[in-house]
Amino acid sequence: MANRKRPAQIVVRVTDEGQTLIERKMAQMGTKNFSAYARKMLIDGYVILVNTPQIKEHSAQLQKIGVNINQLTKWANETGGISAVDMEELKRLMAEVWKTERKLWHSLMRLEN
Repeated sequence: MANRKRPAQIVVRVTDEGQTLIERKMAQMGTKNFSAYARKMLIDGYVILVNTPQIKEHSAQLQKIGVNINQLTKWANETGGISAVDMEELKRLMAEVWKTERKLWHSLMRLEN
């Protein structure tokens, strides 16, 4: 034990129901390592796992916008300009991004409360 990184040991006794609840919460966090989970919870007091569909949707929208911007940039360099139709499409896509951004922030704000 002298060579261990963490030589101090803390023992916590819980009821069967408490153990079940802890195991459920560990499963929600996607961990099977009780020591790591317990250290994190005891030191930080809480753990927030943010994994919402809105974040994935937002990332997908940003990727699509990036592709479209690259296409518009290439088109502008080849032709010397961007058409009004292309600008309207870009504005429409940006409006979608901001709509998704607002949804994402509202979801995250609900986590705080």
